[in-house]
Amino acid sequence: MSGTVEALYIFDQHNNPILQHTYRSRPPPARTLLPLYLAYPAPRPSLVYLPNTVPPALLFSLVHSQLLFLSPTSADTEPLLVLEFLHRVVDVLEDFLGAPLLASKIEGAYDVVAQLLGEMCDAGAVSNTEPNALRDVVEVPGWMGKLLGGVGLPGSSPALGPASSTLALHKQQIGLTQSATGPALPWRRANVRHTSNEMYVDIVETLSVTIAPSGRPLSAFANGSIAFTSKLSGVPDLLLQISAPGGKMGMERAIDLPVFHPCVRLARWKERPGELSFVPPDGRFVLAGYEVDLLPDNSNSVVANAATLHLPASVEVKTSLGPAGADFEAHLILSAKFPGSSSHSSSGGTGRGGGLGSRLGSSSSTFGGSSGQPSLEDVVISIPISASVRNLTDLRASRGEAHYSPGDSTIEWRVPTKVAAMPSGSGGATLRCTIVGALAGQDEEEEGNAFSFDAASGDYNDDAYQSTALTSQKEAKPTKVEQEQRDLRKVQQNATLMPSSAAVSFSVKGWLASGLKVDSLTINSRASKGLGEGVKPYKGVKYLTVSRQGVEIRC
Repeated sequence: MSGTVEALYIFDQHNNPILQHTYRSRPPPARTLLPLYLAYPAPRPSLVYLPNTVPPALLFSLVHSQLLFLSPTSADTEPLLVLEFLHRVVDVLEDFLGAPLLASKIEGAYDVVAQLLGEMCDAGAVSNTEPNALRDVVEVPGWMGKLLGGVGLPGSSPALGPASSTLALHKQQIGLTQSATGPALPWRRANVRHTSNEMYVDIVETLSVTIAPSGRPLSAFANGSIAFTSKLSGVPDLLLQISAPGGKMGMERAIDLPVFHPCVRLARWKERPGELSFVPPDGRFVLAGYEVDLLPDNSNSVVANAATLHLPASVEVKTSLGPAGADFEAHLILSAKFPGSSSHSSSGGTGRGGGLGSRLGSSSSTFGGSSGQPSLEDVVISIPISASVRNLTDLRASRGEAHYSPGDSTIEWRVPTKVAAMPSGSGGATLRCTIVGALAGQDEEEEGNAFSFDAASGDYNDDAYQSTALTSQKEAKPTKVEQEQRDLRKVQQNATLMPSSAAVSFSVKGWLASGLKVDSLTINSRASKGLGEGVKPYKGVKYLTVSRQGVEIRC
């Protein structure tokens, strides 16, 4: 199985082609592939097989910022390689042209885009995809070149002096050297210089939790990413130490399925889990990603309730309330207890400070809570509503604001940050409302009303109406048994309209659900080059736990 890329096509938001770049062979043209791709119903898969093309081809796709990226291949190739190449193309274009990536930016800088695509893939073989290495070989026109190009003059005119031609010749020499031998560190630019040396570590975890109606967690995962921002001169060699509850065994159990940036030395991680030794790229990048199972690893253990997960926000939904079973109630449970957080912790908070340990007890108003005082924010409860529901009446929220309009599919209940910051003993918050079904009471009205209309003759049946009116006066009230049966039918009918789940969204600054923390971030002065003696970089660490409707409670 080969790994080749035959072509790359980019379309704008109106499906008009703005770029066509062919690497090898004779792939199907863009005007042929686009109708075949759009024939698939949305959401369209990222890989489709097109048997009607000549020859039959696999079509890889990626949609980003309303731009459509297509890459066909007629050979049997690795799917992940082509998809990862498309993602790398998007990242590189955003790095060079700026985010968000727009069609006008690509059309206005086609000379730069053509150089980038040529360097990233050579004759179908993926080669250099690191933005820092591409900056050494791709010539980006400065403001003077853009100004002269706007009036129709060449931007690299000799009249600008020998500096521009010398720089172009220097980049050509670098490109020839790297193409022959390859750069020593393809992810880092050469001769990096910064007036202020800084390092930032941002650890973000996204929760995905499902809780059964009984309160027992069915699954609980935290998908984390370690983002690193490096603004260091020269070629620094860094060591980042991460710990988890339980020591070395806890680290091996906590982090499952880790993925690392190419700069990370895997041998060091395998020998000492929790230690990341690397030479960072210049700027911001994702250092590592991981997945943590928040449930106990013992399959025989039974988790009694969701309290063992220490979720900062959860909700309990009670359905079929009231005489007719048309009411439901959602009770928000807030917790101010964050396991692992301590004002004397040696890990980093969300505030930025001059040292990795000196500023840990302080908090910053810019970034919210610290590791000693985590802050719960952006609490939103989303309750899906059945399409058979006609309306909701008497929508009452003890705290916050709840919104619903007829035709909406979800109730959105937002709780203010001040309320979310209250301790759990303050009572939480409650939302209660009444459901009105689309066919509520219609069957009974039709049974008790004999007034009818004959569509064939166009006459009204007045006799039936009058006879029913006379006999209804003589009829006695329904018996107790009949009334109970009617109420039971109403409760059963309303039970099908009750919500089946609720999702909680929130963010906690200064706390991680997995319990991971940064112990230290040091520079290996012996292995580093060009940083300078006595330089103490500015360090900062930030923790953030996010749930984007990731905590689902089933009713």
